[in-house]
Amino acid sequence: MSFADLGLSQKVLSAVTDSGYLNPTPIQAGAIPQALQGKDVLGIAQTGTGKTASFVLPMLTRLEKGRARARMPRTLILEPTRELAAQVEENFVKYGKNHRLTVALLIGGVSFDDQEKKLERGADVLIATPGRLLDHFERGKLLLTGVEILVIDEADRMLDMGFIPDIERICKLIPFTRQTLFFSATMPPEITKLTEQFLHAPVRIEVARPASTASTVTQALVKSGSKPWDKRAVLRDLIKEEDEAIKNAIIFCNRKVDVSELFRSLVKYDFNAGALHGDMDQRARMTMLANFRDGKLKLLVASDVAARGLDIPDVSHVFNYDVPIHSEDYVHRIGRTGRAGRTGKAFTIVTRSDARYVDAIEKLIGKSIDWHSGDLSTVAPSDDTQDERPRGRNAKSRSRGKDARGSRLEAKPEKNPQPETAEVPDVAAERRSRKDAIRNDNADRKVQPEQRDRPARNHRRHRDDDDDINTTVGFGDETPAFMMVSAKV
Repeated sequence: MSFADLGLSQKVLSAVTDSGYLNPTPIQAGAIPQALQGKDVLGIAQTGTGKTASFVLPMLTRLEKGRARARMPRTLILEPTRELAAQVEENFVKYGKNHRLTVALLIGGVSFDDQEKKLERGADVLIATPGRLLDHFERGKLLLTGVEILVIDEADRMLDMGFIPDIERICKLIPFTRQTLFFSATMPPEITKLTEQFLHAPVRIEVARPASTASTVTQALVKSGSKPWDKRAVLRDLIKEEDEAIKNAIIFCNRKVDVSELFRSLVKYDFNAGALHGDMDQRARMTMLANFRDGKLKLLVASDVAARGLDIPDVSHVFNYDVPIHSEDYVHRIGRTGRAGRTGKAFTIVTRSDARYVDAIEKLIGKSIDWHSGDLSTVAPSDDTQDERPRGRNAKSRSRGKDARGSRLEAKPEKNPQPETAEVPDVAAERRSRKDAIRNDNADRKVQPEQRDRPARNHRRHRDDDDDINTTVGFGDETPAFMMVSAKV
């Protein structure tokens, strides 16, 4: 089957051919004909299978008729992140080069004024993140009563980011007679409930089992100690081991702070790396992605903001520095490699505390993942224990106590330690003798109380002190001369 068999317009077919695509992917072959007929579509496919073109191409064909009005977009596409929204805009520019359509992008990190000017001119296609869309609506700059086609992309990611209440509100603002195209890689119960609420007799197109991984990706688990420096060392060794095979790689962390720390560590060891996370401003994020796509960066340390839908065609490796807490995120992360029939590798660094997350991932994808060089049973327990030394600015003062002194002796033994049976009784006896001495000294103080020396700076004496110091009251034997002058009457 070719794109010409799907019913697309000649303008769209010409743009697709110019882009070098000849045959549609399974999700495209299933979704495009149904979308062209105006039916609601529920598309379920793993990441990297061409879901974006599944709704962009039929929308371009249908938008050839009609004209946009000011503040009233004809179509609306909702994306969970700025990067995905900007990527969809790029697809409309690429495939819609033979059309004269107005595309407006409403995302955070961009001036409201520039976006309002585009809305004033009228938008055939409105691509937005839920939060910024509602901001414009509440300002009175946007009307949604003219929307004919609604696209909800990466719905499971919307769920993870807490956008479902916003999605429900937006759907109620759009006409009931709209066409809805709904795409997701996984179908948790919350997403299923949402589709039942807002889709009308949808055509379900499922080209892969939910939460399945691509067969072109070689997956492996790598053991590590739990300390951050242990994991960083393991990652560096992996990168060096795969050095010749790595064209470019994405390294995923669970937290933004870990992204920054790992990025600085890699740069310190002279790796060509960049960073990407949600706290960066929009210009820096887009610049970092562009440099990675263009090959200026070999390694990209990222949070899950880069795990969904980003079209970086030829990523050779994915490294999971942290095992994802949500098993669905694993599918999306490793889906950044092995795209469009290419092969790729995915390595996941695992500590003892990550074992339950690995079990959940293997249960989700329906198969076990091989270990790269021995499983966690080969990790020494001492290498994987948490550092229990007192932390904080009062750590030194807390460590001076008797219990702290004993724990330090156990944690840091001498170079030539004595047998445990000989050392422990001596320590106990020393403690008892010290306690007895303190107890006896306190008893003597109660029987014969002594006056403690006062600080030198305290010049006042106690009123009951009796010593040989002269305590003359008044002027004494010498009378001042001015008191001897006779008074005038």
